[in-house]
Amino acid sequence: MEETLSDPIEPLSQESFAELWNLLGSQVGQCAGPPAAEDGARRLPSPLVPVQNENEGNEHPLWPELDDFQRVMDNELQQGIVTSSMGVDYTAPHYQRLQPYSSSVAVEFSPTTSSVPSTTDYPGECSFQLVFQESGTAKSVTYTYSPTLNKLYCQLAKTCPVQIKVESTPELGAIIRATAVYKKSEHVADVVKRCPHHERSTEHKDGLVPPSHLIRVEGNSQAQYLEDSNTRRQSVIVPYEKPQVGSDCTTVLYNYMCNSSCMGGMNRRPILTIITLESKDGKLLGRCCFEVRICACPGRDRKHEEAHFQKPQEKNSAKTNTGTAKRTFKEVSGSTVLLEINKKRTVNPEEEVFTLQVRGKERYEMLKKVNDALEIQDHLSPQDLDRIKQQKQKNSTKKDKEVLELKKGKKLLVKEETCDSE
Repeated sequence: MEETLSDPIEPLSQESFAELWNLLGSQVGQCAGPPAAEDGARRLPSPLVPVQNENEGNEHPLWPELDDFQRVMDNELQQGIVTSSMGVDYTAPHYQRLQPYSSSVAVEFSPTTSSVPSTTDYPGECSFQLVFQESGTAKSVTYTYSPTLNKLYCQLAKTCPVQIKVESTPELGAIIRATAVYKKSEHVADVVKRCPHHERSTEHKDGLVPPSHLIRVEGNSQAQYLEDSNTRRQSVIVPYEKPQVGSDCTTVLYNYMCNSSCMGGMNRRPILTIITLESKDGKLLGRCCFEVRICACPGRDRKHEEAHFQKPQEKNSAKTNTGTAKRTFKEVSGSTVLLEINKKRTVNPEEEVFTLQVRGKERYEMLKKVNDALEIQDHLSPQDLDRIKQQKQKNSTKKDKEVLELKKGKKLLVKEETCDSE
């Protein structure tokens, strides 16, 4: 028996495991939580922390180190440094909180709070307005603006420069916000977002920009992408910058990241872009609004929609200003003559103007002389007309006398000839 007890216990054997288990049970005893601190703060539970046995009066040697660790954790919790794993960069110094999809601007701006944003232009005290660069309707253009329709046509993910113009400089810290809303009343409550296809696409993916945002800002690292917690409307803001020397406008480069015809997104529903000038505390300083269409050929679509818009305008102006009444006369005498008379509605019927179509140059010249004579007669005064009539009467009497004298002379000659012949 003594030889067996004196033999050393082999490591990793069944006997060594049993011996270690018995030693652990005698030291740890029953499981209990760590003692509470004097200030009543909660202690971090840990299943591997050794606890004090109720039957033993001495404190475990690891308790002082655990108290120091707990005290450090409590201080960090009070300072807000240690938080959940969401939005915290534990590798950064001092545990700085990450600001996803934000810029280096220190001031945090509240997103739009109105459930239905206003689309009425409001210049405000700063005379806020938008200016678009002139562009044609060629097929090669990537964006074009129609002043007639107040509409911007652009391609997907192409640069659209928008110039911000103010007459008086806004207060320090002002921002420029861009928000997209649907134009029609039946869709205005919906949030404008990208379609699922473009949202999941990696072609135009940017880690700093949320994939669901339709409007992006290009070339500005201070842009912030926000989403209203109440309405879920998305917007992008940039700090207002003063115009450079020799210029009266500030240019912001916008990109639209989804087509207007995309299924699951806009789905051919017209949208409006609202550009607002706001102070740092959210006060509205100015607002401008314009319609946007994202398509493959902006120049073609602009030309087509402008032509479609001008047709009813021309018809309405023609109906209000002039009425068209056509009269057709048919006259058959070897050939058919058609006369179409366009009548203008005027107060005085004598001022109506008619168009007469005549076949044959001789007839045209004859009718033209008659018309010219009548026009001259309208411009003459009554006295001149009386003088002309008197002259015509004198000329007619002279001609009658000459004719009579000629007739008498012929008769005499006939008598003389008869006499000579006898």
